Amino acid sequence: MDKNEVKKRIAKLSQEINRLRYEYHVLDKPEVTDEVYQSLMSELKGLEEQFPDLRSPDSPSQRIGGAPLAKFKKVRHAVRQWSFDDVFSFEDLQKWEEKVRRMKEKIPAIAKEKLEYVTEIKIDGLKIILTYENGLFVQGATRGDGVIGEDVTENLKTIYSLPLKLSENISGVFVGECWLSKRELKRINDVRAKKGEPLFANSRNAAAGSIRQLDPKIAASRHLDSFIYDIDLLTDGKFPETQMKELDQLKKLGFNVNPEHKLCKTIKEVENFYQEWIHKKDKQNYGIDGVVIKINSRKIQEALGYTGKSPRWGVAYKFSPERVTTVVEDIKVQVGRTGALTPVAHLRPVLVAGSTVSRATLHNEDEIKRLDIRIGDTIVLHKAGDVIPEVVEVLKNLRTGKERVFHMPKTCPICGGPVMRKPGEAATYCLNKKCFAIERENIIHFVSKKGFDIEGLGEKIVEQLMNEGLISDVAEIFELTKGDLEPLERFAEKSAQNLVEAIEKSKTIEFAKFLFALGVRHVGEETGVLIERNLDLLSAKKIKNLSDIIRYFSEIKPEDWGRVKGIGEKSAESLFEWFNDKKNLELLEKMQELGVKVIVAELPKEEKMKLKGLTFVLTGELENFTRDEAKDIIRKEGGNVSSSVSKQTNFVLAGENPGSKYDKAKKLGVKIIDEEEFKKMIK
Repeated sequence: MDKNEVKKRIAKLSQEINRLRYEYHVLDKPEVTDEVYQSLMSELKGLEEQFPDLRSPDSPSQRIGGAPLAKFKKVRHAVRQWSFDDVFSFEDLQKWEEKVRRMKEKIPAIAKEKLEYVTEIKIDGLKIILTYENGLFVQGATRGDGVIGEDVTENLKTIYSLPLKLSENISGVFVGECWLSKRELKRINDVRAKKGEPLFANSRNAAAGSIRQLDPKIAASRHLDSFIYDIDLLTDGKFPETQMKELDQLKKLGFNVNPEHKLCKTIKEVENFYQEWIHKKDKQNYGIDGVVIKINSRKIQEALGYTGKSPRWGVAYKFSPERVTTVVEDIKVQVGRTGALTPVAHLRPVLVAGSTVSRATLHNEDEIKRLDIRIGDTIVLHKAGDVIPEVVEVLKNLRTGKERVFHMPKTCPICGGPVMRKPGEAATYCLNKKCFAIERENIIHFVSKKGFDIEGLGEKIVEQLMNEGLISDVAEIFELTKGDLEPLERFAEKSAQNLVEAIEKSKTIEFAKFLFALGVRHVGEETGVLIERNLDLLSAKKIKNLSDIIRYFSEIKPEDWGRVKGIGEKSAESLFEWFNDKKNLELLEKMQELGVKVIVAELPKEEKMKLKGLTFVLTGELENFTRDEAKDIIRKEGGNVSSSVSKQTNFVLAGENPGSKYDKAKKLGVKIIDEEEFKKMIK
């Protein structure tokens, strides 16, 4: 973007952020999630850092909080309330530490002081500032804009974890977080739903809404809680020398201090603490959105001081959000192995749920119309754990008028052949069965790990071999020789030999993997297992090898395929059509001539199957098995493997660092087992 465009973008972002801030902080009616708001703010800050002369004094990035509500008495804070700067990666954290070290070395009084860090859980709640005189609680306030907040003393008195009298008769200002438990949020929302009232979007919003009630009885009914983490001011008594001692003193005074904090000697120990909490955060009864890192020594803290809006001696290491904003830079169409044309949004790269995303599928023409998404739009992107990135919303208020409407192509973008949208389907298809893209995707699917699993034959090599005219269908893979490969770029004598050996090794394949590799529409790896288990039901002939498959599968009618429980009408029709297509049968015969052997497993008798009829979902990193090994064991023992958790799931096998499936299983009450329990089941 040129400077003029940046200026317009900054103005648009500022206008939208100010509007969202008012909705959230003043009216208590958030229109978007905190993550979306922070994502827009991050973009604004980035542009202002790039073009500092375009940063205006009233930019949203220069504010700490929202203006106090008019219905509460305004309170001027005795000590200004700051907000920590955010980092989102270990690299950013290291840069922060390097900056701290450089500043420290320039200040003689602290140049030789040792750097240690205190890591504390960052609670997703509402900041509260508490004033005590001679040990008695006299005032509680919200942060407001950092200088002036709102007097919410009577509401804070309803929080049982806040002492009305300290254990010592001292005067001072103490800072912490007011929060609402996840269980209490559910209870409140259940009540509001019955009354037809709008639900709270999250526990932070519910806590803020509770504290900002004029009637303290309403606040009391919501069972708020608190964690206190800082001493801002002591008018008598000595300040603790370190952050760790400060937390100890707060505990002795009677405050509720979060026990999940740790003294770290190095920045690597801080990273370990952060990584630990990425996986533990969702298991707590309160919202956590990151880790706060503070230099332990108060002497260093005081010497480093503050910037215009944040402490130099601390930083908030935020968890990567699951919802962010980014810009659609283009929409391009991919052609899959079924010939389906899929529009894909090419995005300005953005970090979401721990990974950088630059692509998101838009599925089909109907989805584009539903979202009203255009090239140049600012969108909300959602990704949770291992979930595929999804565009959930277009922020139309940020449109400039230069956005371009996308239209599906009238011809195939790869081969130029005719395309058609089939009746009753949302997808548009390329009608040319010899389309390069369809053939390429078919071959990539064929050699993938769940199919023939040919090591060294990745997407780029497949495309290279097709471009060189060495393969045009899957059978021709088995004709490749070392002499064919050696002259090619990316190949030498050793790599050519390795690929030829991998192809030879792959020629013997299990039935279910073979059927998956063929790429029959609506037939996945689970369907292959179902068919293998029920071959006797499908045909009176004994099917033992590829020759039998070629000979007898064409005789199986759609209604016969449908007899197998789990095979639906679409799958049955696809199987019938595929095995009655002359070209497909010729392909199988060619594979057989080239030495491909299909092994039909001798499955144990049903009464001896240990997992018969049980459905499993796998999540996390397994230690003793690969995912595929565990799936094979489950299937051979009569069980089924599903990709998603539902009430019909019997067990979730969870390894290290489980994803969203683990949380859904807990929510639905599905039994979660570890590897040891799984091994006992199959012993």
